[in-house]
Amino acid sequence: MGNIDNKEKEFAEILKLVTRTARENKNVISKEQVESAFSELELDDKQMEMVFEYLKSHKIGIGEAVDTDEFNLTDEENNYLNSYLDSLKDLPAYTDGEKTAISMSAISGDKDAQRKLIECYLPLVVDVAKMYTEQGVYLEDLIGEGNFALTRGVTMLDAVGEPEEVESFLYKLMLDAMEAAVENNLAEDAGEQKVLKLVQEVADKASELAEDLRRKVTVKELMDETGWDEDKIRSAIKFSGDNIEDLDSGEKKN
Repeated sequence: MGNIDNKEKEFAEILKLVTRTARENKNVISKEQVESAFSELELDDKQMEMVFEYLKSHKIGIGEAVDTDEFNLTDEENNYLNSYLDSLKDLPAYTDGEKTAISMSAISGDKDAQRKLIECYLPLVVDVAKMYTEQGVYLEDLIGEGNFALTRGVTMLDAVGEPEEVESFLYKLMLDAMEAAVENNLAEDAGEQKVLKLVQEVADKASELAEDLRRKVTVKELMDETGWDEDKIRSAIKFSGDNIEDLDSGEKKN
């Protein structure tokens, strides 16, 4: 069992690394890179096909970029995106030479240059946000996280040094921010599912016992019947707002 668990953990870690590598390469990775990353696990053809399907489902292109216009957005997200992109049209356009000069000034701490640098990369935030759609976080929230990372990032450029490295540095901060938003959402969903499962489990057992007794059951009776400790049952009562139909919590309701 231990070897299986270790292999599953290693698989998950490699998949996360491969996904991140693709994100840092503007959402593209080669078939050879993927196969090389998983080579030590000796996956069969079917397992490798599942890996590639996973990457494709996360908008990652294998060997070539995915057309971001084909991403499945809700009507609400499309309306927001169109409105937001319209607002970006008023931003000044800078040449590559101007971007380099702005980056140099921003690295030295010039506030006006930092503001201009934010303007330069606001459209990039949108492109990055599109990569993370359909993963449980609204596009508007993803863009918000990316914009915050960008705004914070332009004040941290003393760690970069060279103007040519600025875009990569800011891009990775955007990735970090949006990945954190997705992971936090997944953690919240998992927590909610755990709570719902607990409430349902206690409610089901209370219903079974109440059917036998032909009345609501007490916490003590449910403890005796199931062997559960009181904290588990009280937690379910709390999370349900004391609304488990067949369970008498013994607490006065307002």
